[in-house]
Amino acid sequence: MKEQPFIIGITGGSGSGKTTFIHQLKTTFSEEELCVVSQDDYYKPRGEQQSDEKGVKNFDLPTSIYREELFRDLKLLRSGKTVEREEYTFNNETKDAKMLTFRPCPIIIVEGLFVFHYQEIFDLFDLRIFLDAKDNLKVIRRIKRDRVERNYPLDDVLYRYEHHVMPTFERYILPYKSCSDIIVNNNDDFEKGLLVVSGFMNHYLSKKK
Repeated sequence: MKEQPFIIGITGGSGSGKTTFIHQLKTTFSEEELCVVSQDDYYKPRGEQQSDEKGVKNFDLPTSIYREELFRDLKLLRSGKTVEREEYTFNNETKDAKMLTFRPCPIIIVEGLFVFHYQEIFDLFDLRIFLDAKDNLKVIRRIKRDRVERNYPLDDVLYRYEHHVMPTFERYILPYKSCSDIIVNNNDDFEKGLLVVSGFMNHYLSKKK
């Protein structure tokens, strides 16, 4: 029986630096060594999202994600099968969605806001990493990202951060910080944390050769 991959879960609040951290890891390892699956590509379409009391769609809830499909695809990857899925573009009409291909690798990273909250996915992880940062830094990063990358109006970004993002972080993400194996501080930068994680991954891969 083929050996199963080593699966790493990475979570943290919005603006904690998960995407940048993982991008740096991807530049260090080849596509044959590392596969990255993002929870973001499993968002339900806008029409299926819950609205708050003011009628604003709330994309920051565990129910915003096709949880079963994410779990299904991770099990397929773990069993050595390739998975294809259309990229989620966050309702950005200026961006064309592309087809993503996830191939089985010795190491699989699964990242997202709720990947620790979903118990069946949490149980798949061999290593759990929490990206941490101060709240004021996270909101600044969120504003920059949503204004530039997703073309959201500033008032909308600020409203969502106060009424959706922060309550979700406190309820569905922060409680799992104590369950994490590694906590990476990203107030200034995450270089030391990146060295620790990449060093561990290199050591794991060297044992497989």
